[in-house]
Amino acid sequence: MWRLSVCFLACALTTVHVLAQENPAEPTLPEIVVEPETDLSDNASDDAGSSESTFAQPTLPTQPQTNFENSFDLPASYPDLSDLQFGQSSDLEANTGLLRSQKSLFDAPVAGSITTRQDLVESQSPDMFHALQQEVGVLMQSTAAGQASPFLRGVTGQQVLILVDGIRLNNSIFRFGPNQYFNTIDPGMVDHIEVVRGQGSVLWGSDAIGGAINVVTRGPDMQYGQRHGDYFSHEFTQTYNTANSSPYSRMNVEGWTGNASYFAGGSFLNVRDLDTGFDFGRQPGTNYQQYAGDIKLNYLLDKRSLLTISLQHVEQDGLPRSDRFPGYPGDLNNSNTIGGARFFDPQQRDLAYIRYQVLEPNELIDALTFTASYHRQRDIQTRGVPTTRFQETDVETVGLNIVGAKELGDFGKITSGVDWYHDDVDSPFGGSASGPIIPDDAYYERIGWFLNWDVALTEKLDTVAGVRYENIDLAATPVVDGTPVFIAPHYDDWVSQAGLVYEINPCLHLVGAVSEGFRAPNLDELTANNPNVLQQGQDLPSLGLTPERSISYDVGIKMNYNRLRSQAFVYWLDLENNIVPISAGANQFRRDNQDSYIQGTEFDAEYLLNDGWSLYGNMAYTYGKNRVTQAALSRIPPTQGILGLRWRDRSARNYFSIYTWMVRRQDRLDPVRDIGDERIPVGGTPGFATLNMRFGKTFGCCNRHRLSLNLENITDKAYLVHGSGVFGTGFSARFGYSWIY
Repeated sequence: MWRLSVCFLACALTTVHVLAQENPAEPTLPEIVVEPETDLSDNASDDAGSSESTFAQPTLPTQPQTNFENSFDLPASYPDLSDLQFGQSSDLEANTGLLRSQKSLFDAPVAGSITTRQDLVESQSPDMFHALQQEVGVLMQSTAAGQASPFLRGVTGQQVLILVDGIRLNNSIFRFGPNQYFNTIDPGMVDHIEVVRGQGSVLWGSDAIGGAINVVTRGPDMQYGQRHGDYFSHEFTQTYNTANSSPYSRMNVEGWTGNASYFAGGSFLNVRDLDTGFDFGRQPGTNYQQYAGDIKLNYLLDKRSLLTISLQHVEQDGLPRSDRFPGYPGDLNNSNTIGGARFFDPQQRDLAYIRYQVLEPNELIDALTFTASYHRQRDIQTRGVPTTRFQETDVETVGLNIVGAKELGDFGKITSGVDWYHDDVDSPFGGSASGPIIPDDAYYERIGWFLNWDVALTEKLDTVAGVRYENIDLAATPVVDGTPVFIAPHYDDWVSQAGLVYEINPCLHLVGAVSEGFRAPNLDELTANNPNVLQQGQDLPSLGLTPERSISYDVGIKMNYNRLRSQAFVYWLDLENNIVPISAGANQFRRDNQDSYIQGTEFDAEYLLNDGWSLYGNMAYTYGKNRVTQAALSRIPPTQGILGLRWRDRSARNYFSIYTWMVRRQDRLDPVRDIGDERIPVGGTPGFATLNMRFGKTFGCCNRHRLSLNLENITDKAYLVHGSGVFGTGFSARFGYSWIY
């Protein structure tokens, strides 16, 4: 399969290279567009969306001017509120981006990438698992259907910080290793996804040991409203995936009227059992339903200030634990299968926030952002057939954030802020012998302050340095060996980072960074009596844990030429007091602090062959080791990569790509958690390669209609992502239709 995929791509490359020789004009890599928008007039230029090359930055397409009555014209000096480029937004938005800076990704000393709205449209992602499945340096694991956990640099769960619009998705009950919460985001509401690998603790706080992911949600087209006045548009999207007979439907409306703008949408996803590769048939326990809705309102208070209100709701019903079906495909009449089955029913996430952004509120601050948020994550686990309530966890998180920035001329730019989050945990009933998984009425509170300084040392050498203080308090009463024990530990620490960017020439940068990380034990590690680990295992409280500290060393090179855009990094991650599982008896586990390290390389590139055609790919290698036991760390991702050929027209409305996804065998296993886990085959997870194709075309008046087709795993290869409880998708076709008006 590997040879077939590479040979096919080599032939295609040769053909395109011949075509390129027929047109000697020097092309440039097109900008990556967030979403192929529909023009509102018939006089749209065919060159819309073409511009100079940028380094993996999304930009909203500028729609053609249309005559509107009651147009709302703002002064030209008013900030471009719709500029959602990663790390290069307006001052008004920079405080909520992962870099908290106007610095572009190319100019920053970080290993990062972005999944744009264009990428999401082309992949027809029905869930967040597919949205980041093939991003460089990211391994997406699906413990069960409807669940997704991103791995960054060999770690996941509590050690990867996930944000939604700059607000923490992580809470104090995130389990060790993979968890389900990333998939409680509807991809239809996502504008783009920012990923930083190896950094994030200084700017965003605890949990960003492996890196940080910021999911930026969609909103009204502020740029269009400012330039052309009142407007109204709506969009309907329908996809259907043959692999699990799953229709996904979403409707959006957006508009601008006077000083106000709005965006609202809702979706429904109905997933049935997955058809796996070759002749394995359908995997039981992979069906569920999902409902989602969101609304975002913006109001311009004056020329310098903006008020945003956002509401989000996602609910998944009948979500099975597919790893609770031992011996796949399993005997559905066996008491150890259906009788012991677990379901999340429902699993729910709600987010509400209000954000105030203002330019130059006083002489000391150029831009100020204040956010107040309420985040709720609730799940009820059931078991058996018919199902009965087994255990419930309900976490309500209240957060406050304030961030300010100041330009200092030759002395660079200072960004500083304070963030506070308080988790209130309710666990009214539980099914384990010792009570609820997490003690009822526990709380977890964190507060942090950071300062970041960005300054040019010379004409060719820039530096970014930062420091953070983090303070964490909690209280809970776990049951330890049958006895309730009240605990109220306190943790605090300072972390710092420093990075350099050396400009060899305007298109070639050398970068390096040293970044500290800090993560205090959370409620799950300290207090959980959790019977939901592995197949028959149970986690026990571990009261004596100390915080994790990490130091990440990164060296990389970035290129941004007309034909070539690439970045390559080598990294080393030292994990001091890494919290790892240890055996506490038959099928029982506790936590312990043991020093570890992770090292690896990451590479991605895109090379333009001819205007619109490009060759692209990425690769990531990860190696992790426990210094105490000398064994492999649990679930270290195998080496994996993408190699593909892509065409996009200048407007990014029509596209075609064919690519192969290649993953090596992973047989370096942790003897405590990996060996004996039914989700990992005996001897390790086999390697695989899949061949895939994407096609999309817009048509009709003003390009208001779009048809798309994704063919996945064309050779019907049976495969399993390392550690997943859900098998890989067999040959499948995903059909899509969108109507934008």
